[in-house]
Amino acid sequence: QVQLVGSGGGLVQAGGSLSLSCAASERTFSTYAMGWFRQAPGKEREFVAFINWRGDATYYADSVKGRFTVSRDNAKNTVYLQMNSLKPEDTAVYSCAAQSIFGTRPRIEPGLYKYWGQGTPVTVSS
Repeated sequence: QVQLVGSGGGLVQAGGSLSLSCAASERTFSTYAMGWFRQAPGKEREFVAFINWRGDATYYADSVKGRFTVSRDNAKNTVYLQMNSLKPEDTAVYSCAAQSIFGTRPRIEPGLYKYWGQGTPVTVSS
């Protein structure tokens, strides 16, 4: 059982930056591909970013490409999401997700992930 704990959300003005973290309890964290998803009020959960188990393959939703950066530190069992140039439409609850899978092919469907963090809210004011 992998436990994921997200942190770093908050309130920021449009154009600002936030950095999210997701810490995993599993010592084999390095074998897990990680995804970031978000869900805005009244909307379905949507894919944000993916990073593979080794950290050498990333993939982003078009809506965040060029503004968000996903990274991981396997020594610290942590994945990060650096969010720059934030827009009001980025407001949502952000969740990390983990799935034990190798390779570089992006996994963008929520159903492909077995473990989920509790979600951390991000609010971008205009």
